[in-house]
Amino acid sequence: MNPQRTAILVDSCMDVPQEYIKRFNMYVVPVRVIYRDAEYADRVDITPQEVYDRLPIEVPKTSLPDTGSVVQAFESIVEAGYERVLCITISSALSGTNSLVNLVARDYPQLEIRVIDTLNIGIAAGFQAILAGQLLEAGEWLHGIAEKIEASIKETKVFFCVSTLEYLARGGRIGKVSAMLGSLLSIKPIITCNAEGAYVVAAKVRGRARAIAETIAISVREAKKHAKYLLAIADGDAHEEARYVMAELKRLLPDCGEIIVSDVSPALVVHTGPGLIGIGVQALPV
Repeated sequence: MNPQRTAILVDSCMDVPQEYIKRFNMYVVPVRVIYRDAEYADRVDITPQEVYDRLPIEVPKTSLPDTGSVVQAFESIVEAGYERVLCITISSALSGTNSLVNLVARDYPQLEIRVIDTLNIGIAAGFQAILAGQLLEAGEWLHGIAEKIEASIKETKVFFCVSTLEYLARGGRIGKVSAMLGSLLSIKPIITCNAEGAYVVAAKVRGRARAIAETIAISVREAKKHAKYLLAIADGDAHEEARYVMAELKRLLPDCGEIIVSDVSPALVVHTGPGLIGIGVQALPV
């Protein structure tokens, strides 16, 4: 346990790679994936591949973590001897998880708790949890870490494209008319999160190849705004294309350093379907 006795709690849709969860001993609250005949805890008893495999048969629904799992996480944190908790969640504009964690946190006055809304999704939200772990390792304390994460949120972007708009439309993330027109015209939007944490379209192109190329181009322009930055690739069952994106980012940004590779959580698969390619860009302090 870190000497500051500060725990990090995240939700499963932040797509923090397992190596960082283990390294920083993060507590993960799973979102729920709901089929007609069963309910599963995201990344606990269902995998992304299992969702992909079942999509032709049934597209499940998703829901917030159950209150019991959040309570259990806080109880485990107390039992482990932590005194402070940094809770980091995906955008409150896309999920009620942040509100749920805030609600449960009120029942633990013995803990000093900060709940942070990343205003982002997937690995772009996960960047903040990784930063928190690194700052804890460096000896930072809760207040200072929270301040630096809030600053980082303003300088963190994700850009992603999907192979079909069907799943975003099913989940109400985009309009069904827009999805239908996009399908008919082969229009592929590159999607990002705005300052309020909601999905917006960063660009529109026609065709899959151009969508991936434009996602790379936008991300490279974003990275070049910063003296130092961290990159991540989100791979939604599009492994060959993700390898191409990796090679292109290294070619266009030869000083980029390590690039984090993340899969897409089962719950996010429900809303994006197969074929997602995403690029996260996080500005780093110089």
